[in-house]
Amino acid sequence: MFRSKWQRAAFILAGAAFLGATSASGQAAKAKAKGTAAPKAAFKVSAPDLESKGRITAAHVYNSFGCTGQNVSPALNWSNPPAGTKSFAVTAYDPDAPTGSGWWHWVMYNIPATATGLAAGAGNGRNAPSGSQQGMTDFGTKGYGGPCPPVGDKPHHYHFKVFALKTDKLDVPGNATSAMIGYNLNANKLATATVTGLYGR
Repeated sequence: MFRSKWQRAAFILAGAAFLGATSASGQAAKAKAKGTAAPKAAFKVSAPDLESKGRITAAHVYNSFGCTGQNVSPALNWSNPPAGTKSFAVTAYDPDAPTGSGWWHWVMYNIPATATGLAAGAGNGRNAPSGSQQGMTDFGTKGYGGPCPPVGDKPHHYHFKVFALKTDKLDVPGNATSAMIGYNLNANKLATATVTGLYGR
């Protein structure tokens, strides 16, 4: 009797294992037959003028404070924004500036959701998307202000960041600081993508 109980238990366990394996195999086959959806590509940005040359060139450097660049904002191209994106914003920021708080070089917001990039010079008022607005930079003006680090510094990092936003318009005053706009960007972001350029003199 003792022996038959153990045999019965072993038989039950073997049957359960067989049924579990059969079920898992069937589920795997169904999943394979249906196929799994490919993951959505990540939101990304590129800046051909910055990436192809490795470092930021005179075309995009500031034209004051001892710098003699052309101060033209670089072209930016982005793709694969997340679902629900209602507008975009772009910022350019130098965390290496010797200020204790970095330096804001560019803030553009309320860029329509239909946009897939910015043409060169958009930050200077040329071919800017309809409805877009420019915020104050740390130069004390609106629009793009290019790199102009202190002479002798190691090359600074200039982060060009694109925000995909869940709102079609930021509710900020026209004279809002870059920090205020940045607060609203982070409060409404769905995703961000960044490209970085280097410049020193």
